Amino acid sequence: MQEQINAWFYPPVYVRTERPGIRYGVNNATAAGEQLLKWTKRGPMWNKAVRVCVAVLAGELPAEDARTAFEAAAEEEGKLLPPND
Repeated sequence: MQEQINAWFYPPVYVRTERPGIRYGVNNATAAGEQLLKWTKRGPMWNKAVRVCVAVLAGELPAEDARTAFEAAAEEEGKLLPPND
């Protein structure tokens, strides 16, 4: 099995979770995919982010692509939060 070397990205993308007041810093394609599966709206950016995360985990795209797609999906879903200061 191929090792997932490029699944991590920086800086993290901070999102609102289902628990009020709890924020989550997503910093890899696996965590991004897990968060995406919890969301309900699933618009065009969500669809793209899921595809990109799968491609990153398969070693077909760089991890930064997952970060960019996940951030756009989080914004579309209304879950994107500003980074920690």
